[in-house]
Amino acid sequence: MTTVPYSSSLGRETTYLNHSHKIRSWLLTLDHKRIAILYMISITFFFVIGGIAAVLMRLELMTPQGDLVKAETYNKLFTMHGVMMVFFFLIPSIPAVLGNFLIPLMVGAKDLAFPRLNLASWYLFMTGGIFALVALVAGGVDTGWTFYTPYSSNYSNTYVVLTVVGIFINGFSSILTGLNFIVTIHTMRAPGLTWFRLPLFCWSLYATSLIFILGTPVLAITLVLVGVERIFHIGVFDPSLGGDPILFQHLFWFYSHPAVYIMVLPSMGVVSEVITCFSRKRIFGYAFVAFSSVAIAVLGFLVWGHHLFVSGQSIYGGLIFSILSFMVAIPSGVKVFNWTATLYKGSISLQTPMLYVLGFIGLFTIGGLTGLYVASIAVDVHVTDTYFIIAHFHYIMVGGAVMAYMAGIHFWWPKMTGKMYPEWWGRFSALMIFVGFNLTFFPQFILGYLGMPRRYYAYAPEFQALNVLSTAGASILGIGYLLPLLYLLWSLRWGKDAGPNPFRATGLEWKTSSPPPTENFEKTPIVNEEAYAYHRMEMTGDTVATH
Repeated sequence: MTTVPYSSSLGRETTYLNHSHKIRSWLLTLDHKRIAILYMISITFFFVIGGIAAVLMRLELMTPQGDLVKAETYNKLFTMHGVMMVFFFLIPSIPAVLGNFLIPLMVGAKDLAFPRLNLASWYLFMTGGIFALVALVAGGVDTGWTFYTPYSSNYSNTYVVLTVVGIFINGFSSILTGLNFIVTIHTMRAPGLTWFRLPLFCWSLYATSLIFILGTPVLAITLVLVGVERIFHIGVFDPSLGGDPILFQHLFWFYSHPAVYIMVLPSMGVVSEVITCFSRKRIFGYAFVAFSSVAIAVLGFLVWGHHLFVSGQSIYGGLIFSILSFMVAIPSGVKVFNWTATLYKGSISLQTPMLYVLGFIGLFTIGGLTGLYVASIAVDVHVTDTYFIIAHFHYIMVGGAVMAYMAGIHFWWPKMTGKMYPEWWGRFSALMIFVGFNLTFFPQFILGYLGMPRRYYAYAPEFQALNVLSTAGASILGIGYLLPLLYLLWSLRWGKDAGPNPFRATGLEWKTSSPPPTENFEKTPIVNEEAYAYHRMEMTGDTVATH
């Protein structure tokens, strides 16, 4: 008689059930940390989709003739690139990932105020993304990410309605996230954590949440009107139906210019956290940096008209919007000067997060200064719809928001996973991204000034050299973005254990284990000092740990 070993089929079934239980536990989780990781996986996927579209565009633009894709395909590529990057990566990246993970930890709470609403916001985000992906697979959209009417509402024969429905649904995700952050910061702060002891990251997310709640409904109803006009031919924006296309621009940019600050304000919060840690100093002018976040959020709602300088807008209206656009640069300048003052005489450690932050300051400053040119009516009339605008926008969004997102991911990765990434590879990828970015987009300032229009798949031969340089830079940039994906995933298995506070940083999130337990803290923490007490660490001889 032989003994029958343990049934392999039973073993496979047990493994399957275990995997099913794990997947279900993630998809139904109410833990803000897990939801943040779900967001991180999702937006990385959308980033890849948008990046593929960018690669195809840059390959097309290596030669003056449209010899890789047709004009219609090129239109769909830059539309999908914009939709994926703006609505499904840049806007949710830092708030949904880092904000979700860190806000409860930073304020000493067990979770966000509305955990179920938080999970619902991720499902809304994914539902909106699926609509956009279905539109892409079905044939794409050729209107540009701005959906300008009357082309989008009447004449385009692509899948406009599917895409705007996806963005509409995604907007509710932003609103719920903003509501959750505001209520959490107001009502769930730990004892002793006053407003002026809050980390500046919380201030920036609070200001961002105000824009989420006040601005997103305007975009939502605008896109609904585009769909209504397209389906039912009710005249809202189409002049042939008695509508006004300029009204669409006013409504769209009333949200979409503050949306720039949705992307930039959280980035500024990340920079404030990282720069204090790796210079071992308290932030210079805490109150000014905090209130400048609120000022940017408020002034951001008053400058939308600088997108309409060439639309037939009143010259007097243009002058007012021009002045206001110059004014919004002031609180941004306050932040940059205060960060620079924080660095002054600091004990600076050039680790990976700090390299990304220094890259942010340089690139964002170039983007901000070129924004002053765009805010000037005389210059804007010349460079509107040229590659100058493309370069300016990307210096703010990619050079700013993405650099800060990378800084934040690397800074809090040990806290999120309990593992350290290989520092050498982190520094190398940060330098690659900085060099690749400048090679990609700085030539586009020159192209735009010389008059090369954006959104064209063919161009005059004299522009080819700069376009080839831009495409070469994009190749370096793409490799720079791929490297962190590889070594961060590698670190999950083979990385060194991080410990609770590998960077010797201040803040409540570093007072718990890495990764934090489900309830975040064993007992409610009590705060009895300012946000950035690095001077006390210096007095005790504490330094940044290196790995």
